[in-house]
Amino acid sequence: MVREHVDTVDVLMAHYVAGSLPQPARVLVESHLEIKPDHRLLVSDLESLAGEALEQIPEAAIDDRTRRLAAVFSSAPPAENRTATDLRMGKGFLPKAIRDLVGYDLDTLPWKTKLPGFKQYSTNIDGCEVSLMWIKAGRALPAHTHKGMELTLVLDGAFNDSRGRFGRGDISVADESVDHRPIAEKGRPCIAFSVLDAPIKLTGSVRQIIGDLIG
Repeated sequence: MVREHVDTVDVLMAHYVAGSLPQPARVLVESHLEIKPDHRLLVSDLESLAGEALEQIPEAAIDDRTRRLAAVFSSAPPAENRTATDLRMGKGFLPKAIRDLVGYDLDTLPWKTKLPGFKQYSTNIDGCEVSLMWIKAGRALPAHTHKGMELTLVLDGAFNDSRGRFGRGDISVADESVDHRPIAEKGRPCIAFSVLDAPIKLTGSVRQIIGDLIG
């Protein structure tokens, strides 16, 4: 997902400020900040530190400045991934950044049932697998670890694993060092947005895997 290792939310935020995250990961962070706007303080502090660092860098002359500026101002704006008619908005449940990325809201997503009590919509964007997940209350997902990085933002409800509880607006950062079995809390479904840069790997005993797969 990024060249440097990301193992905490603070490191993820630092990469967000630096502009080094792929688009789906940026969208995940922006959605987190929409749900928890008070967390923008950390981003603001990191931006201030980055600005101070830039001010300390010695100025360097730009070769052929006039030609470079002319090329910038004459360039076309970036193309949109989808036209307005392609966006099938619903009731505004999903954060705006996610709606703009996938082109759907929650009630218009073309869900696919992957397992009993588990629905998913997934697509590939900027080299990442991007997924929205609906997990029935009390449902356990199969135990797994990761061949790369997995970022998960809880949009509604909550899930628990060996690391603790993740509720609305929380971000789970998992890599090959994390082997977990997320379980949606009882009482309401857990809805989450995830970004992966490599496949997961199922773990646990054969009996547990079979039990989790059939629900």
